[in-house]
Amino acid sequence: MTSPYISRFAPSPSGPLHLGSLLAAVAGWLDARAAGGQWLLRIEDIDPPREPAGAKDWILEALVAHGLNWNGEPMLQSSRGDAYRAALDQLTAAGMVFRCTCTRQDLRAHDGVYPGTCRDRGMAALPEGTPHALRVRVPEGDAARIRFEDRLRGDRVFDLAAEQGDFVIRRKDGLWAYQLAVVVDDAEQGITDVVRGVDLLDSTPRQIHLQRTLGLPTPRYLHLPILVDQRGDKLSKQAGAMGLDLTTPRANLARTLAWLDLPSDPRATVQTQLERALAHYRPQNLPPGPIHLC
Repeated sequence: MTSPYISRFAPSPSGPLHLGSLLAAVAGWLDARAAGGQWLLRIEDIDPPREPAGAKDWILEALVAHGLNWNGEPMLQSSRGDAYRAALDQLTAAGMVFRCTCTRQDLRAHDGVYPGTCRDRGMAALPEGTPHALRVRVPEGDAARIRFEDRLRGDRVFDLAAEQGDFVIRRKDGLWAYQLAVVVDDAEQGITDVVRGVDLLDSTPRQIHLQRTLGLPTPRYLHLPILVDQRGDKLSKQAGAMGLDLTTPRANLARTLAWLDLPSDPRATVQTQLERALAHYRPQNLPPGPIHLC
């Protein structure tokens, strides 16, 4: 029996949604509704220093304004610490975790691939107050090859050891890392399909490694095109992308649907635009991107 389709939109509340966020939300919503499935909302609020007050409400308001209704109550990662700790304990008990004192400068010398510097330390105690992250070990040799089928981009193969190496699951500041949190939450919410930007493609092998190590199911993946600026850089809040103008949702939605090669009409209501797009939506027909903002 095939599992019911369940996907999620998981923005971080580091600012209002922008056009790039809307692109991901619209495509994810269409994919879920075309499959007759659920589209859940998860707020990835695990980085308080980067989260302005009111950002969660801005996200909800923007989704509602563009007709992107979600199923159930939003999940807040800030309430999920016990679940992440349990996963960390499981990995630690399996001998998969070690303390790492390496700096970003140390990693730059290895093109960002972790060279295993602190691997042999394991969880041995450090002098009190020594800043350290927690990393999870990745396999070596053939076991390091992670293969999966992307619903838009086809067969993908990554050598996790050669391309990324052991990766962080808890940061030096004590905050939970994205890779661990997303894997635990996807399992908790029963996610069958992850639909997100291609900028997160290299996160997928790390997450599959954690899923296998923790005995969790692996969802299907679809990595969407991303919106880029005139320089070819990803449109992002960190790069100063402007928040959505919520007074023009019809125009915003029409622009987004056109980028996805779907029918669009800024004169039509958001509901009508979404209904027309849904009738024409086929995941295999999505543009691979990148999509240039103009």
